[in-house]
Amino acid sequence: MRAGKGLRPIAAPFTVAGPAGARIRDRLRLSAGDIEVLTAVGGHLGGHARADLAERIRIGDVTAAHNRRAERKKRLTAVASSRWAGAMTRASEDQYRLSLRSLRDQRAVLRHAIAAIRRRLAVGCGQRQGRVRGYADQEERWHKQRRLQVLTGRLARVEYRIKQGRPAIVVGGRRLVKARHHLADAELTEQQWRRRWEARRLFLTADGETGAPFGNYTITVDPGDGSVTIVLPEPLRHLANAPRGRYRLAGSVRFHHRREQWLDRVQAHRAVRYDIAQDPARDRWYLDASWSAETPTLPSTKQLAASGARLLGVDLNADHLAACVIDACGNPIGEPITIPTALAGPAAQRDGRLRQAISDLIRIARQHGCAGIAIENLGFDDARNIGRESLGRGRRGKAFRRTVAGIPTARFRERLRGMACHRGLVVIAVDPAYTSKWGGQHWHRPLQQQAKQSTATRHHAAAVAIARRAFGHAIRRRPGVTVRHQRMAVRRATGQAVSLPKVQGATRPPRTVGTSHEGGKTCRGPGGQLAQPPAPKTVRGAPGPGSGPGHGDPASAGDIA
Repeated sequence: MRAGKGLRPIAAPFTVAGPAGARIRDRLRLSAGDIEVLTAVGGHLGGHARADLAERIRIGDVTAAHNRRAERKKRLTAVASSRWAGAMTRASEDQYRLSLRSLRDQRAVLRHAIAAIRRRLAVGCGQRQGRVRGYADQEERWHKQRRLQVLTGRLARVEYRIKQGRPAIVVGGRRLVKARHHLADAELTEQQWRRRWEARRLFLTADGETGAPFGNYTITVDPGDGSVTIVLPEPLRHLANAPRGRYRLAGSVRFHHRREQWLDRVQAHRAVRYDIAQDPARDRWYLDASWSAETPTLPSTKQLAASGARLLGVDLNADHLAACVIDACGNPIGEPITIPTALAGPAAQRDGRLRQAISDLIRIARQHGCAGIAIENLGFDDARNIGRESLGRGRRGKAFRRTVAGIPTARFRERLRGMACHRGLVVIAVDPAYTSKWGGQHWHRPLQQQAKQSTATRHHAAAVAIARRAFGHAIRRRPGVTVRHQRMAVRRATGQAVSLPKVQGATRPPRTVGTSHEGGKTCRGPGGQLAQPPAPKTVRGAPGPGSGPGHGDPASAGDIA
């Protein structure tokens, strides 16, 4: 889609693909003996998994045919089992590739930040060249020069690691490692930190296998009674309490969430992956089950528009979600909708509130018969990394950067994609360019006139603009659209229809009783005869009755706005 002169091109809307799999969790209620055995198994496998990851990093960035996975798996099989070894080598490869992608993303971010600072340094203090503004004074310029040197050195180190193919990976988390030296700030004791560190470094992951008993031979969950058994590594077979070197846990699991889907897979012996995780803060153990799913074929934006379906446009903000229902013609329906989010507090609490807000969106969309939800394809990565150069200075600029950094754009998109797909709704992402500006310019006042029980804001106008762009309509209203309540409104449509001039010398057919006058409405007079109603009053500067369409003209509130 092409924008106007001086505006950047606007990308076409697209349908967001559904989730590629599912993951569910249930709590494991373990005895003291179970905890001891799981800790021993996870610690034994975790040590060998870290050794395999270190060897994979030393091999470097090579193709799959040269990463020596078969050789590494053979060595790990001697100290674990064939299936445990396969899971460890697969996890090492996934972690290595993820770290390389993170390094490349960091390189792109650093290059962008360096280019932004250099552009501003090329302009004198207090001056401006085109859209590039120089720094305010020499002191700020000097600090930016130092910042440029720091970023340049960091970029050189990142490029060196990428060239060598050796990313820096901390099993357990770099943030937790740094917290060891600042226990008071992290509000942790040394014993608490040690428990979290050891729990993070356990390895209790078993990949699924189609055809194996209940989809996984290493960690097996019986769907009948919910019992869990695991295969012990070779050096720990003396701890087995079940046949063939297996250990049966005292607790059981049921997987209440998506239980039917899980039962369909395990009863058909299809692959299911299991992960056993420990939460030392709550002193709990959990079992996660995950599997890949077939991605359904989703309708395109053109197909949705042709089907006459409705969409729920959503504008994501720092403290609330603004939504509005739009029909296939691009007209808003009903009242503007506001859903508070209050994304403050711990991470788990923020995630729970975000899920609740998304659940409310899905419920509203289904109540109004919407086929999907339209959102902006937002990404504040550049703004977060070069916000000092583009988002203002001083106290106001710092507050605005903090607000931008607090908007959970990626998490909202991923949560909405998964939850909406399971409820049969389509998610459409649109280019966020000018939605707030053009929406407020063209749709704020019409929404205010339409709203009766709520207050329409510019965020609701942006939601209308988002949904119209998802349908492929222009954001700007069609010129001359008749206002709502046209019988009571003074303003009339302009540009919708043109009144034809009367033909000079033409005669009209005789008028009979019961026949309305051509071109206007009639009403009954005192004598029971049909008479022409009085002409509508006009305001100063408004067109007269003959200069625009009247009540009987084709323009109506149902036309495309």
